[in-house]
This record gives sequence, structure tokens and C-alpha cells, in this order.
Amino acid sequence: MSQKDEFHNLEDGVGGLLRELAPGLTTRIFAGEQAMLSVVTIAPHASGTLHHHPEEQWGVLLEGTAIRVQGDEEIPVKKGDFWRTPGNVPHTMRAGPEGARVLDIFSPPRPEYRKPGKGFGA
Repeated sequence: MSQKDEFHNLEDGVGGLLRELAPGLTTRIFAGEQAMLSVVTIAPHASGTLHHHPEEQWGVLLEGTAIRVQGDEEIPVKKGDFWRTPGNVPHTMRAGPEGARVLDIFSPPRPEYRKPGKGFGA
């Protein structure tokens, strides 16, 4: 594998494993040995399904506005905000009127995100 294969761009929409998480939510997943990135696009007012997983997750809001549902709280987030979600804490996102784009980072990588599929689970 060429070192060039290890480089990607957030704007070009190329590469990664594509996955539809829910209606209006799609992601491109890039898996490494110890971490995984997921670039999630959320349509205006679309919402994910409340879910949890054992992996630690960090998120960065790249574009738009959203409500981060984490545990029993709803927290408004704007471009540039980032957060940590410990393993097994229920969470989801609800996009604002302009939609949202989020960079999620998982450690360790989520096994179910290493293969094509739909939804947040296996």
C-alpha cells in the first residue's frame, strides 16, 4: 500500500466505507488499527437513533448546528464544538435547520463499522 493511500480529504466525498445510519444520516468511515474516523452528514432536522456502544467516542461539529443528546441531556452545539462520549452512554444527534456535518472518532474502532451495512449497530 502506498503512503498516499493513507491521505484523505473531508471535502471531496471520496473514499471510506459508506454507511446509511438512519434516514437523512450518512457516513464515510475510515478505520485504522487503534482508532476510527466517521464523517457524518445529517440532513436538516434529521435525527439519529438513540444508541450506545462500548467504544469511547469523540465528536467535532464541522458544519451547521445540532442538538447532542447524551445521557439524559440535550446540549446545543455549533460549528467548532467538540465533545467526548464515554463507552455505553446513550447518545444521538438532531440537526438544526441547515443540517450538520460531524467528525466522530472512535477508540478502539467499532467492529460493526468495518463492514457495509445500515444503522448504528451490526
